[in-house]
Amino acid sequence: MTPAHRDDTPAEPLSDSPPAGTRRPRVGILGLGLMGSAFADRLLRTGHEVLVWNRTRDKADALVEAGARWTDRPLRDCDTVLVCLYTDEVVRSVLESMRADWRPGLEVIDTTTGDPGAAHAMAADLEVCGVSYQEAPVSGSSAQARDGLATVFVGGTSEAFERQSTLWPMLGARVLHCGPCGNASRLKLITNLVLGLNRLALAEGLAYAEAMGVEGTVALEAMKGSMAYSRAMDAKGTKMLQRDYTPQARLSQHLKDLRLILESARKAGLDLPLGSLHARLLESAESAGMGDLDNSAVMELLRLRTDSPKT
Repeated sequence: MTPAHRDDTPAEPLSDSPPAGTRRPRVGILGLGLMGSAFADRLLRTGHEVLVWNRTRDKADALVEAGARWTDRPLRDCDTVLVCLYTDEVVRSVLESMRADWRPGLEVIDTTTGDPGAAHAMAADLEVCGVSYQEAPVSGSSAQARDGLATVFVGGTSEAFERQSTLWPMLGARVLHCGPCGNASRLKLITNLVLGLNRLALAEGLAYAEAMGVEGTVALEAMKGSMAYSRAMDAKGTKMLQRDYTPQARLSQHLKDLRLILESARKAGLDLPLGSLHARLLESAESAGMGDLDNSAVMELLRLRTDSPKT
């Protein structure tokens, strides 16, 4: 499986707007959580006509005020629909509820991080009705997606991938076509495993610095300038130090992904000891009420352990 790059050049968030008086194609957004809202905002700012749908309509209010339009039937009203939902089970449930609008010419791009087998099965079911399905899980936070700086893994046919050649640069700075459906989900789970461990290592390092009496900003800059560096330091270091856990990607979302990772590894006969430990820590953080916070809030769990009485 060798990913093919669509675009390796970082996108410029606002300079890629179309000429005055023109409008890019209509795109539907199905699901308005952090990622769906970020993509809707991004597409509005780059001149697309955006139609939105969500299971709870009030989540669309801000986007409608910004220029999006609500639709009760996104699969009927749009030829290209981005699906941004929580799990592949939810994706199937929602798309099945809209089965009356499955039709030839409809292009479904599913950004949900889910099970590779579920993506393959969804593609096969939609294909019977002439619907093109591509999985396109996103590596990056909602903030990065809003600015066109995320990485997108795409699984599906080469023909479907090429048909969306003008849309991909709007969704990410790097877009990799990974082959058939299922491959993109596998790559997303691999990267999420490593990304989460990088984030956890950063949180532990900063907690250790605090326990040693080292100023957090000094420790962060030292790590950034050393072989310990990871991009998690740029994305999450300041949030951890400032205890700013406004969600860019929720802690519970990563726990959901970790459970997918661990289950797929188990089926392959592989033990992931670090991933298993990370999942247990996130479960403790979720039990402590941190699930809806940014995933950098794992830092607070380590702080709590540092602050607890020693016996």
